[in-house]
Order: sequence, then structure tokens, then C-alpha cells
Amino acid sequence: MRANVIIAATTLFLLSLPQAARADPGVGDPVYGATLQRGTLELESRLGRLTGGARDATDGLVLEGEYAFSNRFAAAVLVETGREPGGARHVEATAIEMIHTLGRIKPLAIDVALYGEYKHGLRGNDDALEAKLLIEHRAGPFDARLNLIGERPLRNGEPVELSYAGSADWALIGDEVRAGLQAFGDLGTTKRFGGRQDAYVGPVIKAEIEHIGPGEIEIEAGWLRAFGSARDHTGGQARLLISYEIKL
Repeated sequence: MRANVIIAATTLFLLSLPQAARADPGVGDPVYGATLQRGTLELESRLGRLTGGARDATDGLVLEGEYAFSNRFAAAVLVETGREPGGARHVEATAIEMIHTLGRIKPLAIDVALYGEYKHGLRGNDDALEAKLLIEHRAGPFDARLNLIGERPLRNGEPVELSYAGSADWALIGDEVRAGLQAFGDLGTTKRFGGRQDAYVGPVIKAEIEHIGPGEIEIEAGWLRAFGSARDHTGGQARLLISYEIKL
């Protein structure tokens, strides 16, 4: 019951905050899970690159280092970079993030966590606050995740921009190889919810390579087809995430 109350309160909070345009959803963004493992250090690079259309070859690269201080709390630092077609790569923002797990809703086998981020914008980008409600359901080889996202630039008069990220995948070879689908999209703002928005959906494959030094490498690759207003400027999005995970 307590977890249900927290979920409802968090959702209302995201919807009630008083957004500037975001980058295409999914460019450099992961789909976060809702569980942590104490003592895990993760170093990650995430690349999203638009393919086709007027914004072909536009990309975003995010570098992140995260440490789980307990099974309930983790913190991370991020560097976000971007590059326009034919241009140089620039650092667009630095950020700190925190994840706090809330526990499991046992009847539904759903884990829930909260994510918070403060972003310091560079090169004319706004500082911003971001909150996410992280939901995950695992059953045997199946894993499904949903992130509900609200981001607000720290500038007067800007509404919260709402978006989502989701995935569903299955283990094919133990837990070393998984395949499934991912989706990223915008939902509008607190002033104008819904309507024709950017969306990307497509297949993903994940692989783990163990015993690389003291840790393991995790690789995630996928291609997302553009839908909605995203089709006005691109055909899709290629994604590559590489992380090195050490359990200290």
C-alpha cells in the first residue's frame, strides 16, 4: 500500500510542476531499471545517432560513472555531448543524478524507484531538473521496464516536458544475451499534453562479456524507427551503449 501511495504522489508531482525543447528522445538515454546492487561501480558510454532525413548524423554521446552505495541508493556524474552533421563535438551539459529504490509491490512483482537529476547546461543550454519514476517487472527470462519522465528548465515560465522510455526483453542464452524492443517518446508538456509528438520504437539486443579484468562489459545495440513528428526530420535512430561494471 505504501508503495502505491508513493507512486501516485510522484506521478501527480511530475504532472503538476510548472519545458524547453529536449533533444530527440532516446538519444544518449538508457531505460533505467528499478533495482540496485550494493558496491557496484559502472562506467558507461551511450551514443544515439539519427539516421536519414534533414538531421541525419546528428548524435548525442553521454559518459557516466555511477556507484551504488547500498541496495537502496546510487549516485552518478554525467557529461553530455552533442554533434551536428559536419560539426565538432561539444560538451552541452554536466549533471549529477541519484536513484533511490522504493521496494517491490509484491502482488504484481513490480520494483519501483525514483530518479532525480540536476543538469548544468553549457553553450547556451538551460540548467534543468529532471525526475523519473522507474518501474520494472521481472519474471524468469522476461524483463520489462517503464520510465515516466518530467524535466523542467530552471527558467521562469517554462512548463515541464513529459516523456517516457520503455523496454521489454527476453534472455536467449542464459543472461548473457537478451533481445527485445525499446521505445522512447515525448508526451507534451504540462501546458499542452499529448498531440503529435516525437517517438522512436525498434529492436534491441544486449550482451554481457564476463571476466574482463575485475568486471564485465555490457553491450546494448539497437535501431529505432521514427514515428510521429520525428518523421519530419529523420528516419530513425541507431543506438550503442557500452558499460564496464565492477562489483567492489
